Amino acid sequence: QRAELLSKLNEVQASEAEMKLLYTTSKLGVGERMYQTKRVLPEPETTVPEKIRSISGANKRRHSSDSELEPQEEASSSEEEEKQEIEKSSASDFTSAEKPQEGVEKAVAHQQPAGRSVPVCQAASSKPPCKPAVFVPVDRSPEIQEARLKLPILAEEQVIMEAINENAIVIICGETGSGKTTQVPQFLYEAGYASSSGAIGITEPRRVAAVSMSQRVAKEMNLSHRVVSYQIRYEGNVSDETQIKFMTDGVLLKEIQKDFLLSKYKVIIIDEAHERSMYTDILIGLLSRIVPLRAKKGLPLKLIIMSATLRVEDFTSNNRLFSVTPPVIQVDARQFPVTVHFNKKTPLDDYSGECFRKVCKIHRMLPSGGILVFLTGQAEVHSLCRRLRKAFPFQKNNSTAGADGDKEESVEEIRKFKKSRKQKKRMALPKIDLDNYSVVPVDEGDEDRDADTDDDIAGSDIDLDLGDGDSEEDEKSDSSLPLYVLPLYSLLAPEKQAKVFRAPPAGTRLCVVATNVAETSLTIPGIKYVVDCGKVKKRFYDRLTGVSSFRVTWISQASANQRAGRAGRTEPGHCYRLYSSAVFMDFEKFSAPEITNRPVEDLILQMKALNIEKVINFPFPTPPPAEALAAAEELLIALGALKEPPMTGRLKQQLAAKLSCPISPLGRVMATFPVAPRYAKMLALSRQQDCLPYTITIVSAMTVREVFEEFDRPAVSEEEMAKLKGKKGRLLQMQKIWAGQGPMQKLGDLMVMLGAVGACEYAGCSRQFCEENGLRYKAMLEIRRLRGQLTTAVNSVCTDAGLYVDPKMKPPTEAQATYLRQIVLAGLGDHVARRVQAEELLDEKWKNAYKTALLDDPVFIHPSSVLFKQLPEFVVYQEIVETTKLYMKGVSAVEPEWIPVLLPPYCHFGKPLENPPPSYCHETGRVRCHRPSVFYRVSWELPAVEVDYPEGIDRYKYFARFLLEGKVIKKLSSYSRCLLSSPLIMLKTWSKLQPRTESLLQALVAENCDNRDALLAAWRKNPKYLLTAYRQWIPEAMHDDLAKNWPPVAL
Repeated sequence: QRAELLSKLNEVQASEAEMKLLYTTSKLGVGERMYQTKRVLPEPETTVPEKIRSISGANKRRHSSDSELEPQEEASSSEEEEKQEIEKSSASDFTSAEKPQEGVEKAVAHQQPAGRSVPVCQAASSKPPCKPAVFVPVDRSPEIQEARLKLPILAEEQVIMEAINENAIVIICGETGSGKTTQVPQFLYEAGYASSSGAIGITEPRRVAAVSMSQRVAKEMNLSHRVVSYQIRYEGNVSDETQIKFMTDGVLLKEIQKDFLLSKYKVIIIDEAHERSMYTDILIGLLSRIVPLRAKKGLPLKLIIMSATLRVEDFTSNNRLFSVTPPVIQVDARQFPVTVHFNKKTPLDDYSGECFRKVCKIHRMLPSGGILVFLTGQAEVHSLCRRLRKAFPFQKNNSTAGADGDKEESVEEIRKFKKSRKQKKRMALPKIDLDNYSVVPVDEGDEDRDADTDDDIAGSDIDLDLGDGDSEEDEKSDSSLPLYVLPLYSLLAPEKQAKVFRAPPAGTRLCVVATNVAETSLTIPGIKYVVDCGKVKKRFYDRLTGVSSFRVTWISQASANQRAGRAGRTEPGHCYRLYSSAVFMDFEKFSAPEITNRPVEDLILQMKALNIEKVINFPFPTPPPAEALAAAEELLIALGALKEPPMTGRLKQQLAAKLSCPISPLGRVMATFPVAPRYAKMLALSRQQDCLPYTITIVSAMTVREVFEEFDRPAVSEEEMAKLKGKKGRLLQMQKIWAGQGPMQKLGDLMVMLGAVGACEYAGCSRQFCEENGLRYKAMLEIRRLRGQLTTAVNSVCTDAGLYVDPKMKPPTEAQATYLRQIVLAGLGDHVARRVQAEELLDEKWKNAYKTALLDDPVFIHPSSVLFKQLPEFVVYQEIVETTKLYMKGVSAVEPEWIPVLLPPYCHFGKPLENPPPSYCHETGRVRCHRPSVFYRVSWELPAVEVDYPEGIDRYKYFARFLLEGKVIKKLSSYSRCLLSSPLIMLKTWSKLQPRTESLLQALVAENCDNRDALLAAWRKNPKYLLTAYRQWIPEAMHDDLAKNWPPVAL
């Protein structure tokens, strides 16, 4: 019987050639087919035409004949191989095939063994037309393949690619760590979306992510950086061979300005859409219109929106954005479960102290694993780091021998420790706080209780609910449990940020104290415990006044889940939330998009440059408030970037016209500079007196912010306090030197920035120079890059400028410093402040205060300003920040007589003065007069200055007078002695009684000739213009001579 059984098994056993066609299921979706194609396959007995076809959905179900004829192992073969078999069997149903794309390799369909048959799939008429199956092989290393298999998104490759193939727009939601950023571009590359006719573009909100992701993907795909490239604001390695391009969202927006249809791309991926940055929202709105336009032209563009925690309703329920709701694919990300523990009580003030106590408990009581603490700001991060280092000192020269034995406590020891702690609590008299008694039912409040029980805990991470109580042991120093504490925040030097990614020293536990930069931007390895204070520091802008203030607020539920997701990346994790579950339920589900709480004038200018005049009708995923749009357009009109709306028609029409003003020529120039519109206006006015290099440097420093180090943080020891005091004194000394003397000193804080950048560049922008003089090295490098970018942008606009970044730039002269102050005033016209006069002091709080046009409260010059003690009468500021008071930063002194000349939109002018009388300006060809004025809204009286005569009939009368006197056209001065009437009668009230005055005046008004340029233009149009009217002013005997010499200019 055994022999008979073996013979029967041999009859049904698969042949060796058949087994070579199969491969293990562990290689599903990782491109293992490439290795199969490299093998030498046996020649099949029958040949099949090499026509490759696929029918959408054909491989979604198996046919009965498959299960009957194929061996059992075939049921677990890869989706790719099954798809190829169906393609081969269905190829005979089609008589023509599309020509494959050039440069794209296609997988060769494996041949069927003899005796096997696959049923033919009948293509229904309703199904989309078939396309050739495309596969681009990628030569990955076995280590990379093994790492990719651990990513959750690999299991969803078929679902994702089917959705992308069948839909123009797809939304992919996957939490941080799912692998969507690195793997989706690879899916598309293997499917042939990156070819000679187009590339795959991926946008990232941060420059660091764009660079690091391009390097990671290039490494995984074993491709050069010429194929997988990046492009950020200051640098890039994009080449003609680039097929996968990572970039910041601002870079893609600039490309849309040059090529609206993005003809170089076949796929655009918007990554990290949950951050809802302003540029990301604009890109999604623009792409929602570009995608259908490309489809109409027969050049389809795929749009993929990827996010960690996305408020999908903003996209799926927004009919203005997407007329057809895009499919949403959810990818599970977290590899290990994360247990969330809530506090019973929510600390309102001392959340930093609560973080300290929680970390101490984790470190003393729980097994090994990194700790990540979320706080709100740089000062809190350093404060907590100092407390933890003091409580658990770590010395580098300590021997680590036996550290693991001392650190790893047994389960029984921890249980005894917790029992003794509980007994100590019971010995003390109870403190009854009725607020501790929750109204949550018993079954729902389990996560808030201490779990100090004697349950069996051998199979878990012991008892990880640490409770809310204080412990006397927290503040005691314990050198036997060293803790490796590291800070992490955005302004930290890059080399110090990189420390969190390295393994901690042997015998220590890693503890990272971070701001929200560790929430989504960075993934720290080895983190098992997360301590979440539930707070975040945000910059809030007042849309009407422009005042910015940093406030500590509660995070959103989505942010809380993001923070919890930082744990459990390598093993089961725990998140300790320092607030109750009831408080968590009161959080907003998602953070407000950036576009709703910041100024949008730069956004509107860029959209106007794209000829989108009615911005209010733009399909924003979340539209900004209407008042923010109105304030932005009002500012751009005042800057001259937009044309003024016509003040005709009904009130409703006038209001609509204010929100749809077209861009001006100056605005188009300003839109080419990658800075805020106020700073772009400063650049546009800097051609005179060779001030462009200085303005570029000042604008770069104002854009980067935080140029100087902060030395006001508390010190751990007296030694550190003395060190900080010495550095602060050195910085103050250098600021006085950089501020200069005389007119240069009036440039104020901007002169300090200019001097600091110049000195740093002169010293080679070295790290040592920055540390010695209190400059932030990271900021100085960014200023250097932005200077280079702005220099290139200015040279492209002004081809004859010939600018270059001069590392040995000389300080400005006194005349240049004065002109720079005027340039700053022209760009920051709505940021003018006036010192409160002694007679206006109504309260003590107004002493040394300033009044602004937009605020009722007093504002003060920041103590760090070099103008803090000088208190000029009029100043212009970069921004107002709110701390204990309202402080102005980036302050420069200005002269009051400059305001009406440089800022006429912000001034209300009175009637022209009779003394001095109006005059004619030979340089401009216009009528000039002196007018008093007041600054808008606050009615500050300003000195009378010479300006253009206001529009009206009187300007035509004065121009006619100067024309008759020969001041406008020199050739007419020979006739001025022979005039039949004095030109002064043009200004008399009874001038209408003279026919010649009315004739000349009507002729000028008819052609709008109230200046020399308009008069010359009228003569080019009609050489006989004004001849008849002027004849009436001279004797008849001179008419023929006048006619021969008319017009009296050479055209």
